[in-house]
Order: sequence, then C-alpha cells, then structure tokens
Amino acid sequence: THWKHGGVVGVRGYGGGVIGRYSDVPEQFPNAAEFHTMRVNQPSGWFYTTETLRKLCDVWEEYGTGLTNMHGSTGDIILLGTQTAKIQDAFNALSDAGFDLGGSGSDLRTPSACVGQARCEFACIDSLGICHDVTTTFQNEIHRPMWPYKFKIKVAGCANDCVASVARSDLAIIGTWKGALRIDQDAVKAYIAADFDVKGEVVDKCPTKALSLGKDGTLALVAEDCKRCMHCLNKMPKAIRQGAEKGATIMMGGKAPIVRGAYLSWVIV
Repeated sequence: THWKHGGVVGVRGYGGGVIGRYSDVPEQFPNAAEFHTMRVNQPSGWFYTTETLRKLCDVWEEYGTGLTNMHGSTGDIILLGTQTAKIQDAFNALSDAGFDLGGSGSDLRTPSACVGQARCEFACIDSLGICHDVTTTFQNEIHRPMWPYKFKIKVAGCANDCVASVARSDLAIIGTWKGALRIDQDAVKAYIAADFDVKGEVVDKCPTKALSLGKDGTLALVAEDCKRCMHCLNKMPKAIRQGAEKGATIMMGGKAPIVRGAYLSWVIV
C-alpha cells in the first residue's frame, strides 16, 4: 500500500516515540487504514529476559499487529502497526511492563551501545553504563522534539564498533587505550605451532605495518605506528592484548543520507 504522512499522533506528555502511518487508499486496505509505529526504548546492550520479551509481545498482540522489528537502526524496539484509538492504551501497558518510548522526529534519538564489558573481553569502557547515563540525563530531549534535526549517540566498547557508531551516529563514543599492545610471545609461538599463519593473517594485514615477525617466532611492534584498529587482537586474542591504560575516543558527524551517501565521523577528542 501507499503511505501518506500521518501528522501528529502520540501519547499524553510525549512529542515523540510514535510515527503516524495512514494509507492513502484505505478503501482498498481497510485493515491497514491506520498502521502507526511505536518506538520503544531498548535496554543498554539489548539484554532481555525471556519473561520481558513475552510481556512485550503480549502487549503488542493485544494492542497492535504483533509485528516487531528487533531492532531499528537507532536501536529501538520497533512495534509495527496499531490504530490511533489504541496508542495510549498500548503505551500504558508498555509502561506497566517497565518500558518507555524511544525518540523520533527532530530530537535526540534513543542512545544505544554494544554489550561492552558484560560479555566482551575487548571492551575498554563501560559502554552499558555510559549509554544508561546518557539516556536518563537527556530524557526530555528524547521525548519532546525541539531540535532542527535528529541527533544520534552510540557507544562502542572498542574499535570493532559492533554498534556501527562511526557510520550511524552523530556522536560516537568508542573505547580505546594508550600505550603499546601487550604481546605474549609464548602464546604467539603456540599460534605458530598450531599452523596459524601469523605473517599472512596478521603481520601483512596490519594497515600501518606496525608489526613484524622474527625468525625466532617473536612478534615485534613499532608502538607509535599502531592505529589501534583491533585486527591483530581479533585474530590472536590469546597472544595480543590492549594497552593497560583505557579510555575513550569521541567522534562527531557520522551520517548516512541517501542523496549524498555515507559520511564517517571525525575524531574530536
């Protein structure tokens, strides 16, 4: 079917979180004459219990179509298809289940984060805690659109950037470290003994050629040339670890507009 702009639909006290969808041919598709979408604030790192997911699905089976999208590009739980008369009741039921609406429109969109230190050994920062703090601090900006354009914040625990913050957010917070990589030479030799091609898979693929493999099977690093891209750590996690001093890189300006194409963000801190 074709969609026309839904105008303003929402719940009491909120200016965002509900996206209006009306069919411009309702006589042909009466069951989809109104097909509004609700964006629900996801937990940091997308951690759920099965009980929570059942509650969420039960609410949407009662007040909507039962169709969900886990998750939207911002990170929200996307609940697809409800009617204007059911929006407030759906929100009330979601609130009783412990959920709140996410952002939509010209406001701060719902911040999102990778699983961070809860599950990942590479996380340099508490991405879950940072995301939670940002979300609770900027509740008014998330729920009540007042900006010229949308703004997204994403938090990644390391440069693997599993949350795609560099490409998909206006403000990216990415975990990093200072100092040289920590290399366990005995573990390097164990990789070699197991027929892992250290030179071909790691040394030759280092983007700045910061690594070299000696004839004695030791791995050498030119620390000032390392760009902390994570490739060597991903390939040899038992032998190579990040530097001991952890911190964050802050980047701005990532966009993925259809007309101009993708822009990656720039480092500011």
